[in-house]
Amino acid sequence: MKSKQEDHLKEWQGLEEAAEQMLPLVGQLYRERNIVCTVYGRSLVHSTTIDILKAHRFARLIIDEELSALKTLPIVEAICQLDLAPARIDVGKLAVGFQNQQATTSVSDYLRGELATVNTGRHTLLDEPQDIVLYGFGRIGRLLARLLVEKSGSGEKLRLRAAVVRKGSADDLLKRASLLRRDSIHGQFSGIITVDEEENAIIANGNMIRIIYADAPENVDYTAYGITNAILIDNTGKWRDREGLGRHLQAKGISKVILTAPGKGDIPNVVAGVNNELIVENETIFSAASCTTNAIVPVLKAIHDRFTIQHGHVETCHSYTNDQNLIDNYHKGSRRGRSAPLNMVITETGAAKAVAKVIPDLAGKLTGNAIRVPTPNVSLAILNLGLGQETDVKELNSFLRDTALNSPLQNQIDYVVSPEVVSSDFVGSRHAGVVDSLATIVQGNRCVLYVWYDNEFGYSCQVVRMVQKMAGIELPSLPN
Repeated sequence: MKSKQEDHLKEWQGLEEAAEQMLPLVGQLYRERNIVCTVYGRSLVHSTTIDILKAHRFARLIIDEELSALKTLPIVEAICQLDLAPARIDVGKLAVGFQNQQATTSVSDYLRGELATVNTGRHTLLDEPQDIVLYGFGRIGRLLARLLVEKSGSGEKLRLRAAVVRKGSADDLLKRASLLRRDSIHGQFSGIITVDEEENAIIANGNMIRIIYADAPENVDYTAYGITNAILIDNTGKWRDREGLGRHLQAKGISKVILTAPGKGDIPNVVAGVNNELIVENETIFSAASCTTNAIVPVLKAIHDRFTIQHGHVETCHSYTNDQNLIDNYHKGSRRGRSAPLNMVITETGAAKAVAKVIPDLAGKLTGNAIRVPTPNVSLAILNLGLGQETDVKELNSFLRDTALNSPLQNQIDYVVSPEVVSSDFVGSRHAGVVDSLATIVQGNRCVLYVWYDNEFGYSCQVVRMVQKMAGIELPSLPN
């Protein structure tokens, strides 16, 4: 018995040592060369030793086998020896691929083949960092700030320069810094936050974010702060049409605008990874659609392309939000005046109609409704679909698993195999939606899919992907 205990401890210490050796290499690749290392979609950048080991452990739910840090460490070490262009490289997939190859190729030779498209020499992504401005600093605004600070990398990519708000009190700056530092759902900010009262700025991991007070978009002169050609992200939802959002473009220093809500009229509604072709140079105003639209559209597109959706209903169990009341009080919306933490509240959602803006083939084929439930974050979309052909649970889940692993939608769709997961397990998910495979129901040509999504963080990740596309700094994902 004692020998077995020692074996387990010795095995753990070996894995821990491998992860510790990996940490500085992953950081160096990211800071100096803009290479993001992942393990089956889980980023290793800014991770701890335990984070790295948990990412490896998670892989077993996807590939049905254990993945050891002892196998990925040689891959990371060999990547450091190559002269690669910026990329997102899945060292987990590479380790499994190297293990499964029949030939006796060395790690270096194997990687040169798998990474040939980016083995073209180091280069910078942009000549100058892309300036970003947040208009609003609420739930989505602060999560966007966390992500943008995290992705500042070597300083040549996205740079968050300012957040525009209405001044709340004499200690406004300190309160906003505190809200960025601490979050009841997403935890502590990963890093160090200080304030510069002279510049009225929050300093987050060395990134200076000016807090600018304004009552109207057109009244801000961003060039006075050295901000030029900026992409502005309006996360207030106050304006949703071209006329209202166009007021931002009247301000000096702003070149493009993204709305973090469904846009009205002819504003392009973009779900990152699905209809990126709508992001064209001569368009200046875009919508990132809604969190629910982002969660369901990638799955619906994949299913429609493979099985053809003839009709369906989308029901969302959505966490309560700030537009509801803590206790019963007047609200202009039906039922929403009742206490959010105490009730399930039936309400409407425009997600089903919004799908048609992204996937025109599904126009008029989907209905939708929503139930606000008493949880503060993570929602669940239930997709009840009639397909153009019969299938079964095994075939449908295998297709979705492969889509999550190896398709162009791998950053949008995640896949989980566990009989014990609940909503809180998906807090912090960076995917638009996560297919709960064990809940899948199939009967002939009818299926029911359950898709979890972090309606705050996962959506914010989608917005950042959209910003990266607009700025021209998308990283290729390898191996193919």
